Amino acid sequence: MAADSTRLDRDSTGPEKAGPETAGAEDLARLFALQKQHYLAEPDPSAETRLARLDALLRVIDMGEARLIDAINADFGNRARQETLIAEIVMMISGIRHTKRHLKSWMRPRGVATPLHMLPARSQLAPQPLGVVGVIAPWNYPAQLALMPAAAALAAGNRVILKPSELTPQTSETMRDLIAKEFDPSVFAVVTGGVELGEAFAATRFDHLVFTGSTAIGRKIAMAAARNLTPVMLELGGKSPAIIDEGADMAAAAQAIAYGKAVNAGQTCIAPDYVLTPHARLDETVRALAEAARRLFPEIDTTPDYTSIISDRHFARLKRLVAEARAAGAEIIEVGSSNALDAQRKLPFTIVVNPPRNVELMREEIFGPVLPVLSVEDRAAAIDLVNEGERPLALYWFGADIAARDDVLRRTVSGGVCVNDTLWQFAQENLPFGGVGESGIGAYHGIAGFERFSHLKPIFIQSRLSSGKMLQPPYTARTDQIIKLVRKII
Repeated sequence: MAADSTRLDRDSTGPEKAGPETAGAEDLARLFALQKQHYLAEPDPSAETRLARLDALLRVIDMGEARLIDAINADFGNRARQETLIAEIVMMISGIRHTKRHLKSWMRPRGVATPLHMLPARSQLAPQPLGVVGVIAPWNYPAQLALMPAAAALAAGNRVILKPSELTPQTSETMRDLIAKEFDPSVFAVVTGGVELGEAFAATRFDHLVFTGSTAIGRKIAMAAARNLTPVMLELGGKSPAIIDEGADMAAAAQAIAYGKAVNAGQTCIAPDYVLTPHARLDETVRALAEAARRLFPEIDTTPDYTSIISDRHFARLKRLVAEARAAGAEIIEVGSSNALDAQRKLPFTIVVNPPRNVELMREEIFGPVLPVLSVEDRAAAIDLVNEGERPLALYWFGADIAARDDVLRRTVSGGVCVNDTLWQFAQENLPFGGVGESGIGAYHGIAGFERFSHLKPIFIQSRLSSGKMLQPPYTARTDQIIKLVRKII
């Protein structure tokens, strides 16, 4: 929808655009004040208004699909159209349509049980919008990880200010333009800028703040938000393990792990970060992973299906991690030729066999197509290794032994789990997506997203027949009798 006259919630006094090309702290402050003013005037939008806003977001995605795909490809240097369709466009459409189907039922007040001694009063939880939500989006999935939390916040009746990553300037500018054509800035707006804007954004007194990115930056965001007691949802990352059980189908496990690591060239917060496999199956695991990578990219040196690394700095970091592991004595197996791939800012699909635990590769989240494979003595050793580190955003388990699976899941803590595959837990809208500990705070997707951006207001509705007055002063012997009775029935 291009015409301004058809934009949602057009405020005749508001600016025509979401902001200048690069917003400053003053621009952000004015935009926040505008949204806060309109939230106070309309604190609880109707279901019809919310659905219209979700429809507008679907139009942003549908009409802007080609532009978004081209912009993402340009920002990365190369990312296949199909990969962006699967990982961004289809994911967003699926999530918004799921929300639309269930929104009216999610909005209804929910009756909760009232204790016997309080009857005939009634109790309920009423979802209520929080107000103005800030979203700081990352570069690795620059559309999906920006618009999916925004969709959840809009569905919950909030207003949204989005700050995309400065590392994907063409995608950020495209989203800003598309959203400005469909939304009045009093409802949903995009601001673009670098570190200074990011600092001002985190310091703004939002009613909720969402950040997706690294744990190190997430910690700074949380500290800035804490000054205003702004609640935060942090979607971070960490070292997500893939555990191969003794009885696993190795070919199937390797294919799933290689795919999970190769999507977006491993630049995925839930990508398998390292593999744990039994000692006796180490060679088989390494061979199967290399074969799976070759099946995915039979012409890896020239195919457009294989994504570039986002920047020269990130590319150099990945090279350094591999070089350090090689110097420490780890065996390195590369699928693809560095000579052919370097000029495209692509890294070979790299398997690192039994790297020392003290190398940087094993201490930091990798965020690239580099996959350490470690052999372990048994399941207990695998569990101990996982538990030695911070709690990961995802855990992957491969095998057929249900008792072994349940033992691993019971004795480890992770944001989410996928059994006998990778990544798909993220795509299930009925499962919340979020981390635990250093991998994140809070979760969204589906009803979890609606509730994340709502205040479930507790409401107690007293009856005219209430017996509560009998517990009020002046206290008598009868009061003691009533207390004894209540103690028996509670």
